Amino acid sequence: MNYQTALAAFLPLALGIAAFGSALGLGKAVAGAMEATARQPEASGKILVNMMAGCALIEALTIYVLVVVFVLSGKIV
Repeated sequence: MNYQTALAAFLPLALGIAAFGSALGLGKAVAGAMEATARQPEASGKILVNMMAGCALIEALTIYVLVVVFVLSGKIV
């Protein structure tokens, strides 16, 4: 197996794993924020800001993986 075959096989797999992990992380973050808002409705503004910052960082990780996949997919040809 040469490296081009390995890249062709594992790049989509890596992107799928990153997307799945991101979805799990976002789900936990939003669920935690909803529970916190239900417990303390007066703090919903701070909770929302912190949740959005966390969600942006989680999404950034997936976007970084997507960029790496695009860069490495040029090596397949």
